[in-house]
This record gives sequence, structure tokens and C-alpha cells, in this order.
Amino acid sequence: MADAEQSRRRVQSIEVGFRVLRVLRMAEGPLPLREIAARASMPPSKVHLYLVSFVREEMAYQDPQTGYYGLGTFAIQLGLAAIRQLDVVTLAADTLAELRDRTDCAIYLSLWGDRGPCIVAKADGTLQGAFSVRLGYILPVTTTATGLVFLAHLPRYETERAVNAQTVQEMGESLDQVRRDGYSSTVGMLNRNFAAIAAPVFDYSNRVAAAITLLGPADFMNRTRQKELCKLLLTATQGVSQRMGALATGQQGK
Repeated sequence: MADAEQSRRRVQSIEVGFRVLRVLRMAEGPLPLREIAARASMPPSKVHLYLVSFVREEMAYQDPQTGYYGLGTFAIQLGLAAIRQLDVVTLAADTLAELRDRTDCAIYLSLWGDRGPCIVAKADGTLQGAFSVRLGYILPVTTTATGLVFLAHLPRYETERAVNAQTVQEMGESLDQVRRDGYSSTVGMLNRNFAAIAAPVFDYSNRVAAAITLLGPADFMNRTRQKELCKLLLTATQGVSQRMGALATGQQGK
């Protein structure tokens, strides 16, 4: 009986600790102790005990200048390990490299997170020059080709944390066009000299699982060449979708 009670206490302790970690995960940057406690609805003294342990295990770190806390190196490693275990990342790896080799453009794969699409895999291209696509970068939702793909295919309750419902409603015609075309394109959003084309990857339930985006110089991606690049991208995303178990028509969002 005593062992069972002790086991329950240990589980509760983990759950409480994760309240602190969730605050750090959702934060835009390092936070002071009192702010973390307020967001976790816990006493600062109790939060401090958890943070001391998390810092020791490198799940969190404390800035020596400000005393603020953020996610540590082990938390980052844990997140990357989880990403590597996602089937879509593994299945798309060869596709990213093949698209890069055929287009010389930068290619990246994004997954939807709490604050928008996050780049989780990439293949750098020779045409991107010094412009670098960073793993872990969270893309703007309403102004990038990648973000528009997710907005067009995800249910609103999943996007409401990143974009308010009124904004999505006002973008209705644009999102309908993305669904009809099967892709989205933008110019000058991540960088004023670059253009992007993004298309969705669907899973076995024909739900959007990821987006693959092609990024290249705007002058290179003229109207004629963009048609060719769109065809290559759609063929690639359809191939990954089918490997994920999606129906062939899922690529066009039909």
C-alpha cells in the first residue's frame, strides 16, 4: 500500500514538473522565475526547486546575467530526437535531396507547431547564396507559402493559437485558391530577393502532415520556370504522401 502511494506521488511530481517545462516551451525567450510561476499557477518557491533540478539535468538553463530561465541543451536534443523519429521526416529525406539536386534551390520540410510551421529538415541549394534556412525556425503563418499551405488544409481549431479566426476568414478566397492549385507561392517574404513555392504532404487519413517548400532567387523563379518547379514539387509531395498512405487525389486537396 505504501509503495502504491509513493508511486502516485512520483507520478504527480513529474506532472507538476511538466507544467514548468510547458511554460518554457511556449515562451518567446528566457523568463524570470516569477513569470514562470505565474504562468504555471505555482508558488515561486516550488517552481525554483524544479528549475534547479532541470538546470542540473540540462533540461533548462539559467542566464548568468539576467537570472532568467530557458530550455536547455538536453531539451533541444530531446526535441530533435523526437523529430527524427517522425515517419514523415524520414520518408521525405531523399525527396528533399533529390529536389535540391534537380532545382539547385533550397528545400525544406515543415511541421505545424503551437505557433505555426517549424522547419525540421532541409537541403541547402547552390542558388541560395548566403541566405540560410535555419532548422527550428518558426515561419510567419499568413505571409509565407508554407504558412498558407497549412492554413488552407488544417482545421481552424488547430490554427487558432497562431492566427485568429477573423484573419483566417478574411483570407478565405486566397486559401480556396491554394486548395484548388495544390500549392502556394510567395515572393519577397522570408527575404525580399527570394521566392517560395510550398505544397502539402498528406498522411493515410488524407490529413496534412507536413509541407515541403522550394526557395530560390526571385529572378530565377520567373513565371515560365515556376511552372516547371511547381510540377516537380507536386510530383515530389505526392510521392511522399503516397508513402505516408494517402490517396493520390489527396495531393490536390480533393
